[in-house]
Amino acid sequence: MHIRLDDNVEVMAGADKGTRGRVLKILKHKHRVVVEGINRVRKHVQKSQKNPQGGQLSKEMPVDVSNLMFVCPHTSQPTRIGYYFDQQGAKHRYSRRQARELVAKGMDPAEAKTQAVIDEVSPPKKSYAGGAT
Repeated sequence: MHIRLDDNVEVMAGADKGTRGRVLKILKHKHRVVVEGINRVRKHVQKSQKNPQGGQLSKEMPVDVSNLMFVCPHTSQPTRIGYYFDQQGAKHRYSRRQARELVAKGMDPAEAKTQAVIDEVSPPKKSYAGGAT
């Protein structure tokens, strides 16, 4: 799945088209994502010890991943995400619109390649290249 937890995304189709939010939860097996402030529904709750007042509760429901697009932190525009492997074999994400690396949250920017422009995308691994062996 190209979208990760805490990514900023924009809704490309549906009732909330054009709105942006942060990914709160990923339901990988259902191919759905819960996004902050998007696809809100009202759930009617009966009075109980947990909810003594009862009434209507507003909550976010999952959205299909195909209706979302990643928002680039550099340009604040929706973009597709690409992947490449560096010389050590580590997998990195980059913005397809600007070809700039996306640094993972929590990673020290000094340790990362500080938003370096990607010159070349590495070729596929031999095991994935076409042809029978």
